[in-house]
Amino acid sequence: MRRIRFLTNRHRAPSTNIALGLLLAFNAGAINAGGFLVLHMYTSHMTGFASQLADGMVLGNVKLLLNALGAILAFLSGAAVCAVLVNWGRQHRMHGVYALPLMLEAALMFPFGLMGAITLTWATPFAVPLTVLLLSFIMGLQNAVASKTSGGSIRTTHMTGNITDMGIEIGKMLYWNRRPKSAPAPILPVRHDRGRMRRAGGLVGMFVLGGAVGALGFKYVGFVCVVPLAALLLALSIPPLLRDIPRRRTPSLG
Repeated sequence: MRRIRFLTNRHRAPSTNIALGLLLAFNAGAINAGGFLVLHMYTSHMTGFASQLADGMVLGNVKLLLNALGAILAFLSGAAVCAVLVNWGRQHRMHGVYALPLMLEAALMFPFGLMGAITLTWATPFAVPLTVLLLSFIMGLQNAVASKTSGGSIRTTHMTGNITDMGIEIGKMLYWNRRPKSAPAPILPVRHDRGRMRRAGGLVGMFVLGGAVGALGFKYVGFVCVVPLAALLLALSIPPLLRDIPRRRTPSLG
């Protein structure tokens, strides 16, 4: 419990950022893959939605445009809400400054897990069911948490950057460090960053693992499989927030 408390603490360490990032990558993979089985779209894939937005504009397809616009605005709103909560926590010198957005994410996931099938029928102005907007908001909220805790070096809801980092480090590892005879001065050898490679590989691995768990859960259990994921977020957020509850001073009996 003590270690869990420090995962969302105001004071950060590289190891803490990685541990939190791995857990959140698992959570994102599960929601993203499971949501695809229900919605037939990946709600964290903002690159695809941005392309869809352009396609809708060019083709004059209003429904396509509204679908993409709704998902993008929901993701954007989630990230903005995370920034508001984190900065509010910092100004109030809270210990669990990063626990606030995770608590909100858990609060949204619990009713979704229990009543997710109902939200599929709720229409929105963006021609997509409420489920799409809700999951996109959650993905934006969570991605912003990982980004703010790590100073922008960890992303948990999309793996493009992590796979790119892995490719760069593999290229460095395979590079043949041969000094040209015509080199006027010593050239520093190319060395790969093992820490960066392990971090990127771990995030991708946890995302894929979470995706497999989420897909199996949605296929065989249904929306209720989201409830354990929400419980995980509560386990991460409650301990540090408990430290911020002011203790009542008992009057002295002297």
